[in-house]
Amino acid sequence: MRIPEARIEDGVPVTAGWFVVNAHDTQWRHGPMRSFARFGGQGEAHFDDLGIGLYRLAPGQAMALYHHEAGQEDFLVLRGHCRLLIEGEDRLLGPWDFVHCPPRTGHTIVASGDEPALVLAVGARVEKGSARYPAEPLALEHGVAVPEGETPDAAYARWGDEAPGPAPGEL
Repeated sequence: MRIPEARIEDGVPVTAGWFVVNAHDTQWRHGPMRSFARFGGQGEAHFDDLGIGLYRLAPGQAMALYHHEAGQEDFLVLRGHCRLLIEGEDRLLGPWDFVHCPPRTGHTIVASGDEPALVLAVGARVEKGSARYPAEPLALEHGVAVPEGETPDAAYARWGDEAPGPAPGEL
């Protein structure tokens, strides 16, 4: 049995199957917190087991609010410098640094330095809605945590809306 090639519309696979898409040509979303492209497809082309994203972070921008979830997540810094806030620790990251987060490891990544960072993110999709947002003191200091008593939706709303747009110019 041959697996068919997926149909791609506006840089996003919309039918099941194998595909090739250039990061420059896929859909990007931009907002005050971050710019990102997710490669998971839509409809029958949605990735059920794995999430893959490419994040372009200007200095001070975060990939996400501090969180943990039921599946493992992994990150590879492709360009620039970042701070990894993980389980109460603050680690500096540079190009080609790889981060592994076992399930339920609290974390986020914030771009640091003078230039934008580019980070590849891969995560297992094991339990929809499993993300939790603890009020981690270190992440609160950096402004990237959900304060005690606030909902994640309200915390993300402070960062404003994300809108579709072209790939960042440096890609």
